[in-house]
Amino acid sequence: MIVRILGEGQYDLDDHALDALNGLDNQIEQAVDSGDEAMFRTALHGLLSAVRASGSHHQLDSLDESDLILPPPDATIDEVRELLGDDGLIPG
Repeated sequence: MIVRILGEGQYDLDDHALDALNGLDNQIEQAVDSGDEAMFRTALHGLLSAVRASGSHHQLDSLDESDLILPPPDATIDEVRELLGDDGLIPG
């Protein structure tokens, strides 16, 4: 699976990494729903850090499409609210 962090690049992740990422995604959803900026920052940082730690950089010259697109680390709570689907940032 290819995950893009906007403004940073793409990472290759194994599908089993989604379970851990979904828990962090749920925290982001809760923070956005409640308007809790501190919880939002912590959850977004945790999600992006988990992608970086679990994945490896995708080839820079590759034209492969991303399976998931995540917001940049400096995204606002309102920007992420617009990106959230029914399943959050990460389907499943």
